Amino acid sequence: MTTTTPGSSPSMKAARIHRYGDASAIRYEDAPLPTPAADEVLVRVAATSFNPTETALRAGLLHGFLPVDLPFTLGWDVSGVVTEVGSDVRDFAIGDRIVGRLDGRAGATYVTAPARLLAAAPASVPLAHAAALPVAGLTAWQAVFEHGRVREGQRVLVNGAGGGVGGFATQLAAHAGADVTATASARSAATVRQQGARRIIDYTSTPLTAAALDSPVDLLLNLVPVGATEAATLPGLVRPGGHIVSIATPIPSDTDRSVTSQHMVARNDVSQLRELIALVERGAVTIDVTETRPLEELAEVHRSSEAGGVRGKVLLVP
Repeated sequence: MTTTTPGSSPSMKAARIHRYGDASAIRYEDAPLPTPAADEVLVRVAATSFNPTETALRAGLLHGFLPVDLPFTLGWDVSGVVTEVGSDVRDFAIGDRIVGRLDGRAGATYVTAPARLLAAAPASVPLAHAAALPVAGLTAWQAVFEHGRVREGQRVLVNGAGGGVGGFATQLAAHAGADVTATASARSAATVRQQGARRIIDYTSTPLTAAALDSPVDLLLNLVPVGATEAATLPGLVRPGGHIVSIATPIPSDTDRSVTSQHMVARNDVSQLRELIALVERGAVTIDVTETRPLEELAEVHRSSEAGGVRGKVLLVP
């Protein structure tokens, strides 16, 4: 929706922060309608999706690593329809359905995006659902294939399978032929099992120890923040010569047992996004959308996440 009053520029709705702080810093308000540059397209947003990292950005905890100009429009994932194309754009036309990772600005009615960052949205799922793919899907893809180098027959432990990244990581590891064990609460267990986990450890009732596993794993994917004490125990779940990949708390290596550990930060990669979309189109990867809410309720989603109430992927629709 855009609005125009006499003598003013067109405007739209956006979820923005003007300061760092708690969830009350998020305002759902009028903002200027952007105009695409020569290499950009203007997208009518179908949905963005919530990523827990955005709570840290909103609070100012990422300012040293990811500084942004205020006011800043939240929303890293986008799916939508192209409504205008820049003069240099050749790959997209008005009416095309797209998806991509923008690292901000997608929490709005419209957003401009460089065409090089976008891919054609999958036709097999609702357009809004495609917004759940970019950040979580790319993070999982890089953890499983680039850093974890998962191969058929390996034993893989996904710590935090009930989250957005965890759902994709479980599916991708299983698709690669791994024997997947996953930690998940009772509310996520059935979904995680459908996604390919052969064993589920309910972390709310069973400590994640060697006794909870059938045998040490080849690879541990740590997708959740853990305390220093728990972090120190995780290498003991991995066989000698095995590997740990963490997207959250850095996990120490165990040099005595040659267990290596790596902390990763996902990057934007459209070619990988296209490969992920191809798996969605084939039905090999599904998108677990647990909730769809109006964009104006983004502050409530942030509060719920910080209280531990968010599972899977939550969509925000302008």
